[in-house]
Amino acid sequence: MSETTRPLPSLIPLPHGGWQVNSYMSSTAYTLRGLSLIPPNKVIPVIVVPGIMGTNLRARKTPRLGRVDDERNGVAAPGRPVWRPPNGDLSGLSAARAWDRYTPRERQLLFNAATLEVDDSGPVVMPGAGDGYVLTEPEVRERGWGEVHAASYGALLYGLQTRLNQTFGFDEQGNQRFIQPHWKDVMDCDPQHWGLRQFPPLTEDHLVKHAQYYFPVYAAGYCWLQDCKTSAALLEERILQIIASWTRTRRECTKVILVTHSMGGLVARACAKRIPNHIAGVIHGVMPALGAPVAYRRTACGTEPFNPVSYPLGKLEGAGLAMVLGTTTEKTTPVLATSPGALELLPNHLYPAPWLHVRVIRFAGGAAVMNHAESRAAGGYQTKPYDALHFPNANLQNPYDLYRDLTSWFRLINPRLADPADQYVKKRRGIEAEVRAAVSTAEAFHRELGDYYHPNTYAFYGNDKAQLSFGQIRWVAFQQTSSAVTLTPANLATARYMGQSATGQRRVLVEEKSELRFAPDQQETRGDGTVPHQSGAGPAGKVKQVFATEGHDHLGAYNNEHVLMLTLRLITKIVQEIS
Repeated sequence: MSETTRPLPSLIPLPHGGWQVNSYMSSTAYTLRGLSLIPPNKVIPVIVVPGIMGTNLRARKTPRLGRVDDERNGVAAPGRPVWRPPNGDLSGLSAARAWDRYTPRERQLLFNAATLEVDDSGPVVMPGAGDGYVLTEPEVRERGWGEVHAASYGALLYGLQTRLNQTFGFDEQGNQRFIQPHWKDVMDCDPQHWGLRQFPPLTEDHLVKHAQYYFPVYAAGYCWLQDCKTSAALLEERILQIIASWTRTRRECTKVILVTHSMGGLVARACAKRIPNHIAGVIHGVMPALGAPVAYRRTACGTEPFNPVSYPLGKLEGAGLAMVLGTTTEKTTPVLATSPGALELLPNHLYPAPWLHVRVIRFAGGAAVMNHAESRAAGGYQTKPYDALHFPNANLQNPYDLYRDLTSWFRLINPRLADPADQYVKKRRGIEAEVRAAVSTAEAFHRELGDYYHPNTYAFYGNDKAQLSFGQIRWVAFQQTSSAVTLTPANLATARYMGQSATGQRRVLVEEKSELRFAPDQQETRGDGTVPHQSGAGPAGKVKQVFATEGHDHLGAYNNEHVLMLTLRLITKIVQEIS
């Protein structure tokens, strides 16, 4: 037939196993045909699990009230958005200005996890006409698309929904099927974009098996301030609900595929450990598998304003992000210090140690030269630390002792900055005990998870010299050669914290004689701007395959077209192993 077609609204699964579509009667003169694509009855839901700060949060709509369980947010009214990351440059500029005005006290009250819940009313990217299985806005919201940051995950959700479910087309004139162009692009993609010289080809036979399934795409947000173990239990509940919703309509649905971003990988790993038989496979994107030193940097010093290798526009975006997250430790500490989820992004016990260093640069005759604690000669300004400060906890093999240390000058958390809203003043344990309890929760999560990965797991990470990350943290100070104090690891480790300068440097007194001012050094290693390569590559040897990718930053990893094609390719590999 020669007349064209138009897509009808999405098909509605019926309890007896059939499908329903709603359309309208028209006159015989109207020759435009309605088109509905009937999905297969074998269903594999694909669930996107976002990273930290990738889930929209709001003040609880119906908070419980009481002396102990008071769930009223201290700033936002019930049901009002608390965290909804900006989408686009203009909204980002506006958000940066607005968040920069929030005081440390207001930030602590806003981000009180007990007063928050997932907000499902955020913006969504809608599949439209011509995109195969057309979905309505109520449908995508029911699938959780409004729970996550649209600028980071909208294109991924849209791309997976439309591309996974359009594998072949049919040429009526030639009376034969053809492979859809987006799958042709995946088949033709140069593996070098995925960090490989070669990769087993995607064949038409692979796509034939892939086309036997319907892949409804979901998003599963969570309160990222909470312990990842808590979030994993909620993800488990969501997975079982999704599977049950399809089996009730007599579809064959027993397993899901998880596609994760950043911190969502930790949540998904813990969830998969609980219900491995309900997981067909997992794809981890830019996951801080071993933690990330940037989490120490942002808690201890505030958010870094830019990346040294960024272009001017990138530096401007970085400055805006820092204003949103908090440019000083006074603004970041009240949010992060008692939030186990945030603390679970710190370098864990498996991260290569030592990763915390001290460097002091001495001035001699107007020129800066290195002063090595072991009298090693130094010629000019060195980029390597003059001495690695190895803490008493066995070279950071147990970094949680460092995180629980609230007195040393190099401490992660200053308890005096952790409770500006006086939320813990009247509580029995007090703020110091609350901080240590949160650290212990993070340690318990890390040790329980260990190096577990679902047996059918793939991972990719940023390995880009143009996206420098903190592979280590280096405290840097300057000292005049006339100083009477000879610096050693011992007297630096026991130096006394005196306070912070107006520019955020830590003022440290050595042997009660010499004052030094320490500031954190810049990013120094390959990564994605947030997760360093040594942590991103952590799954190597424990999963099916790991891909070292370039050309994207951490937040926008899935907005990269080659990354999206890799995700599609890996989903087809997971499907091949389903019997």
